[in-house]
Order: sequence, then structure tokens, then C-alpha cells
Amino acid sequence: MSQNPRIAIVGAGNVGGNLGIRFARSGYSLRFGVREGSNADDVIAKCEGKAEAASIPEAAKWADVIFLSVPGNAAVEATRSMGDISGKVLVDCNNPLKWEDGPVHTPPPEGSITAALAKAFPTARLVKGFNTFGAEFHLDPTLGNTSIDVQLAGESAEAKALVSSIATRAGFNPIDVGLLRNAAHLESLAILWIHLALRAGHGRQIGFKLLKRE
Repeated sequence: MSQNPRIAIVGAGNVGGNLGIRFARSGYSLRFGVREGSNADDVIAKCEGKAEAASIPEAAKWADVIFLSVPGNAAVEATRSMGDISGKVLVDCNNPLKWEDGPVHTPPPEGSITAALAKAFPTARLVKGFNTFGAEFHLDPTLGNTSIDVQLAGESAEAKALVSSIATRAGFNPIDVGLLRNAAHLESLAILWIHLALRAGHGRQIGFKLLKRE
């Protein structure tokens, strides 16, 4: 397993952009996959010379690990635009939701975005993760005197181990939460975070943490 996997990020908004900055500052080289007519110049300028922009297919072909951070209903289409991603690790950072006096989980028929991606792209290695907290933590994972948890779900133990190593080096605390079927629970956890942060008034500087009583 490579100690310096090449990382592509498709989606340079708040989540993808902040995650790219964090990875770059942790020593990873990365490429942002951008659509024609778009750019990620502002984000790339904050990546300390470790990032560049490319077309989505070019970034996906170059990368070992692809982080997908787009609107939930665009995830399958965005992945299709990558071209052949057979054998690639695809990290689904997305959540399906709508707002009705608060966030409402709106999963596809497969049960989660990750399951829909796995069905549409069976030769990719899907991992769900980096979706259960706000964009502020993608840039800075510190939470009090510890780090935010990144829950990872997927079928491939090797893929999860690779994503876990990236997360650890970037300052996150990775937790393997089992098979891909548990991606749906991570999406629900994200909906709960959004409710607590934005609807219940706790603010965005909160996060879920797995603690063990000694």
C-alpha cells in the first residue's frame, strides 16, 4: 500500500475545498477535478504548492483515491463523468437531504448514495466517510483536546485501511464502522448533526465522538 497515494477531489466547494487544503498541508499531492468553465484557483492557492486543477477524467485517471464531494443528487452523474475508475478507491463524502423545517434524509432506492454508486460502478472500491460533520472540521479536525472522528464504511478492508491512513496523517481519528450497508447509518448521523447544529441551536463547532470508559 502506497504511503503517498495520489488524491483527486471532485468538488471544490466548502467540503471538498477544505478537505483538499487539509490534505495538502499534511503533505499529500492532489488534483482537483473541475468541470469545463469552472476553476478552483482560490482553493489551490491555499494548498501550499501541493495541488493543481485538471479535468474530472484527468484527475480521476491520475489518482489512487478519489474523494467525491458534490450535491447528493449529482453524485452518480459526477462519477460517471470520471471515465473508467476500475480499481480506484472512491470516497463518498455526500449526503442526500432536503430541508423541511430541518434536514430530512432523502436516500435513493438503494438505501444510501454509497450503495447507489456501488451499484452503478461495481469495479470501483467504495468507502463512505468524511460526511458526518461540517466543512469547518474538514479544514481543521481538532475537537477540544482531541480530533473529530471519521467513520468509514465499505466492503474492502484494504480500501478502508488506505483511507484511514490518509485520515490519520491529516489529523482525523478514523473508525471502521463495517460494511457498505452501514453507509446509510452514516448519512442519518449526518442528518442528525445538521439538525443539532442548525436547527437545535448548538452551532457548527460540534462533533460526534466515540468514547470508551476505562
